[in-house]
Amino acid sequence: MTDRSDGTEAHPASFRTVAGPGESRFEVKGSEFIGYVSPANTVQEAESFVDQIRERHPDATHNVPAYRVPADAESAVTGTNRATGTMLREYQSDDGEPSGSSGKPALNVLVQREIRNVAAVVTRYYGGTNLGVGGLARAYSRAVKDAVDDAGVVETVPHERFVVTVEYDDSGTVRGLLESSDAEFEGTYEADVAFEVRAPVDEGATLRDRIRSATSGRADIER
Repeated sequence: MTDRSDGTEAHPASFRTVAGPGESRFEVKGSEFIGYVSPANTVQEAESFVDQIRERHPDATHNVPAYRVPADAESAVTGTNRATGTMLREYQSDDGEPSGSSGKPALNVLVQREIRNVAAVVTRYYGGTNLGVGGLARAYSRAVKDAVDDAGVVETVPHERFVVTVEYDDSGTVRGLLESSDAEFEGTYEADVAFEVRAPVDEGATLRDRIRSATSGRADIER
């Protein structure tokens, strides 16, 4: 496991990541390889994804993980780590395969494709024929490459999340402001109305100020 700065400026910058979940599947000399990738914005999200795949394939010979995600909470929210750029946590494990034959090749695909905020797991069901270190490295690399291609790669900017809670009388005003912004949101209508908001970091503070102003301070905003 290593932490590495991506060299971005202190101002939140765009970055490349997978557009969504991706999967690949193929066989090499009887061994079945299944590659999975998914967006992950924190170490916790990456570890959770790895656990999900392990639970899906408890009888697999190996479940090899690799991920590149922000190393701390500040990086995860803002996309930066003060003036040094984003600190990325890069993790990989061979999960019982020969040293250097699987986890590192899987992680190298993410590094070489210059994608981050992503987790990958390659599941292997042994087919009875040893593939050697070189053969394993090629197979694990291919599994991640094909899964990334299946998911697609997009360029995005760091986002932050917050919740806006208002009474019904103010809900239409707040919804209108959210709809006119670049934010994504989901409203829950109960005794009050709660909007779960995902907004670009560069726009979050301004959007919150607009909501406070439009509701004369009645909106409750939790970050």
